[in-house]
Amino acid sequence: MTFKRITVDPNQMGGVPCIRTLRIPVATVVGMVADGMSVKEILAAYPDLRTPDIQEALKYAAEALRERQLPLAHA
Repeated sequence: MTFKRITVDPNQMGGVPCIRTLRIPVATVVGMVADGMSVKEILAAYPDLRTPDIQEALKYAAEALRERQLPLAHA
């Protein structure tokens, strides 16, 4: 899968995946969605973002999880 809106630059934010070159980490955007923020609220908090940035951040996070296994606690 190709991500056109996600950048990883070792000289920016320590190589953390960011939205384009905005220094807005993918994890920040995904966390905002997880906290229940709407797209409109996220765009208001980060005016440089666009709706496709949020969508691609979620796709990137999903793909990153497919790449590795995470331990799950047993209930």
